[in-house]
Amino acid sequence: MSKLKANGSAAPPALVVPYPRRLGASAHDIASHRALAGKLATVLGCPCVLDYEPGGDARPGRERIYYVPAMTLGAPAAERLGIGNEADLYGGVVPYEFVATKAISHPVLERAHAAPPPGWQARLGERLRGCVLQGYTVFSCQDALRAGALLLRDGPVRIKPVHATAGRGQLTAHDEADLRAAVRSLDESEFAQCGLVLEEHLEDVDTYSVGVARLPGLCASYVGTQRLTRDNQGAAVYGGSDMIFVRGDLDVLAARHWPAALRHAIGLAMQYDRAIELSYPGFYASRRNYDVAGGRNAQGQYRYGVLEQSWRAGGASMGEACALEAFAADAGLTRVRARTTESYGEGNGEPADALLIYDDDDPFVGRIRKSAGVVRHGHE
Repeated sequence: MSKLKANGSAAPPALVVPYPRRLGASAHDIASHRALAGKLATVLGCPCVLDYEPGGDARPGRERIYYVPAMTLGAPAAERLGIGNEADLYGGVVPYEFVATKAISHPVLERAHAAPPPGWQARLGERLRGCVLQGYTVFSCQDALRAGALLLRDGPVRIKPVHATAGRGQLTAHDEADLRAAVRSLDESEFAQCGLVLEEHLEDVDTYSVGVARLPGLCASYVGTQRLTRDNQGAAVYGGSDMIFVRGDLDVLAARHWPAALRHAIGLAMQYDRAIELSYPGFYASRRNYDVAGGRNAQGQYRYGVLEQSWRAGGASMGEACALEAFAADAGLTRVRARTTESYGEGNGEPADALLIYDDDDPFVGRIRKSAGVVRHGHE
């Protein structure tokens, strides 16, 4: 895990802003983004401007702004904003846009019909071997069918658009007819540009979250589990996370005593994180989150693998901010448990001490309620 670059600073910024925003974001995502920026501003002890628009002030040498982007930033965008290292934002910066997506988790086929984009590091696939599930990233319909056929030899195949979030948009193919139908249903022009992931499908899956959250002068890492819930259309989607935080980076987290499954998830996340830093030296991030799945394959074998990375504000981020706030308020605190909850429909509640982030009808997903908070914390 990298430290701050040489020009990084532990000094607090003058201003926190939820920017850049995501075009076309849903109402609940906008509310989450603004709430996260506000909470981080409280922890940093500085003002937050929720409706910030960049002007001439976001240049090196002017008043220091701390950015909370809604997406992982490409290096050119970060440079335009005056972001030079991970002390300048809650999120991450990548040298190529595709590095921020699911596409990087798997290698391309040998003799692929369509080549990956410029900047693609073939060695990353070797470095990730053993910490991800069996799979391929493809950039054409022909390659999708070929990769899917190879994977179907061992069981069902999960087909994942690389920009989809919360488990939405994924398809499962049990045979070649399913595979052809699934690939035909997707926008080939989109995955020709961004990629499409095909990977082995697991049953009875447990999903673990492993991550690290750094603010200037403060760092916490965590491991936890995710919950699924049903959205207003009945689909299984992300329903929240339960996380245990400790002070320090992932190496500190790994040194603690954990049950075997959590210990294994931490190790895989650290391997993935190191592989990215080796393959893409221009990458840096203050917020790093890795989803790790554990489940049974078609042969009944229990398999683990990192599903994807997140170097931006995500579903667990308000829990991260609440834990950081608890650590900042009590220098003797060594361990924090935090929870985020997302529920759909009417009649859903959360712990009485949770921070309510959103509770309304969203034009995109219908009625949704989102909350976060510290569940329990302690000293050692």
